[in-house]
Order: sequence, then structure tokens, then C-alpha cells
Amino acid sequence: MHSSTNKLQISPAPLRNAMTIDVEDYFQVSAFAPHISRDSWDHMPCRVERNIERILALLGEQNVHATFFTLGWIAKRYPQIVRDIIDHGHELASHGYNHLRVTDQTPDEFREDIIRSKKLLEDLGGQSVIGYRAPSFSIGKRNLWALDTLQEAGYLYSSSIYPIQHDHYGMPDAPRFKYRHRGQGGLVELPPTTVNLFGHNFPASGGGYFRLMPYSLSRWLLNRVNQMDRQSCIFYFHPWEIDQEQPRQKNIGIKTRFRHYVNLARTEPRIRSLLRDFQWGRMDHIFMGEEL
Repeated sequence: MHSSTNKLQISPAPLRNAMTIDVEDYFQVSAFAPHISRDSWDHMPCRVERNIERILALLGEQNVHATFFTLGWIAKRYPQIVRDIIDHGHELASHGYNHLRVTDQTPDEFREDIIRSKKLLEDLGGQSVIGYRAPSFSIGKRNLWALDTLQEAGYLYSSSIYPIQHDHYGMPDAPRFKYRHRGQGGLVELPPTTVNLFGHNFPASGGGYFRLMPYSLSRWLLNRVNQMDRQSCIFYFHPWEIDQEQPRQKNIGIKTRFRHYVNLARTEPRIRSLLRDFQWGRMDHIFMGEEL
């Protein structure tokens, strides 16, 4: 009798990925800034409360906990959103206060913005806020000083540098996965997920790309990172992306109109599929366990 040479193949356990939501309303999108003045924000019909309710219910269906990068401007006006996020077991993190790109702020203005946001969220939520995501992923090669400022303000991690080439943001030569700015002891940077194909990084982490691409392609990209790179993915979306009934903005460019409104009706069903097809968790639990 010959001993079998066939060994049982054990598949590695599925990785948990980080589900993140950038809590802002439709009129605060950076691409609308030339068309919607900040002075008018207080008079715009807000839809973020009902959309957050839908997202919390959606996550609850699959017992998924996520990270909510929450805008201070929203938290101040709708403090119940902050309490609901925490009551449902999610991580509360900062998206800054005024949704200003870091590239549009001086170092002093940026410091004031991130400290103001952190204090407000912590006061409302009653727990530490350790994570930050820059509006429009607006930290890159020219303003890496912002990572030092975040660390000085008490943040432990950032998810603000997108290692892709894009017309509004991106740092394509940045590391694709978790790293420390300035090495040991520096702030942790957790880049949105990309897939490297043919020597180039392609976005695989949500936003407009997720709405534009077929769902099967998004699923393939995330699977590739889990299986080939053996790394956890970071996915993001906005509350307004599940809201096809939001007021339509006039007098905006064709590219902006397409990017903002394409496939809004398909986003929620796709996210429901995503929650079912992968394992998900909070940023702090997945990436920062050893740091806390």
C-alpha cells in the first residue's frame, strides 16, 4: 500500500476588511465647492440623518461594525448621529470640521480644524477619537507635514493618502498598505485599497469607482488583495451615495455631474452584496489592535 501523496489543502481564513463611511452631506462634496458657497450650507436641505439611519440598518442586517469618519460640522448640528454611531458599536473617527481640503489650509488652519473636530466628537461621543481621514484624500507629497500635525493633536492613525494618480488627489508612489510616517513611533497611515496591475495602482476601495464599475469587478479586485497580497482592504462610501432622491445641482460641469450622480440607485444593493460577500470590521480593531 502506497501512502497518499495528496495532502489536505487548507485554505487560509478569510481576512477581515475595514468598512468606512465618510459622514458628510451631498452639498459638502469638494467638487461642488465652486458652485455651492459655504455660507449657504445652513440653508440647504440636509439629508444626512435619514441616510445614516439607512446605513446603520444596512450594517445591522449583516452584524457589521464599521468606522464613521464624521465631519464636525455635521456632528455639531446633528449630535444624535454621533450617539447612534456609538450605540450601534461602530468606531467614531474624524473627517475634519469644515470639509476643507488640507491643500487649501495653512498649517495653523489645519491644526485648528482637526483639534476642533476631535474635541467636539469626543465631547459628544464620550470616547477617544484616534482616526482621521482628510477630505478628498488631500494629504500627499507636498503636505506630509499634516501627518506630524495629526500626531501632535493626539490622533493615532490617518487614512488620507491615496496611492493612485488622480486629477484631484493621490500620491502614486506612496506605500499601498499600512505604514508609519517617519518610521517607528510615527503616525500610522492606512491607505485606501488599491490593486497593482502592470506596474500601476488602480483604485479598489469604493467611492465613484465602485458606482461606475460592475460589481463583479469590484469584488474581484478586493478578493485579489485579500488572496494575493494577503492584506485587509479598506472600503469607503458616503451617505449621499445611497440617496438617489437628493436635490440635483444645476450649472455644474459634465464630468462633475457624471461622477456624482452615476449609478446612485445601484449603490445600496451593491453595498448589501459587499457586506455579504466579505468579512468586515472597524479600522481600529483591524489595524490598530497592537497600538491601543
